[in-house]
Amino acid sequence: MINTVAERNGNICRSPMAEFIFKKIISDRHMSDAFEISSAATSDEEIWNGTGNPIYTPALEQLRRHNIPCDGHRAIQITERDYDYLVYMDKMNYKNMMRIIQADPLNKCIRLMDLTERPRDVSDPWYTGNFEKTFTDLNSGCSALADFIIQKIKP
Repeated sequence: MINTVAERNGNICRSPMAEFIFKKIISDRHMSDAFEISSAATSDEEIWNGTGNPIYTPALEQLRRHNIPCDGHRAIQITERDYDYLVYMDKMNYKNMMRIIQADPLNKCIRLMDLTERPRDVSDPWYTGNFEKTFTDLNSGCSALADFIIQKIKP
């Protein structure tokens, strides 16, 4: 079982988009049974009295526009649980993630777009308003992530 988590500060925008895009890609490759995929926040800013906020409406609409199932998500915060991979969107995510997990001696942390032909941060549509560009980047990054992990687990 491969455990992955994509994260962002609040877990209502990019990271749940990446989670559901990646789940769809893995499902389309008929490998869902081999993966446990989730997303989590590096802060509790979208979690109130133990209940996380749902996906931000424009992010949800973007996923639905591309026929990607995304029901039931609520923001959660990352823990020190053991993951095979921790996927982050930008340098600030990495810094915040390191405050929680403390170290990455096994090199489990991967900036999503570093696996593509154009390494870069995934722009945050919360600030840019460009959810389609973020979707395109996440789709490209998640496809590259699937290729990367599947290559590593193939006998």
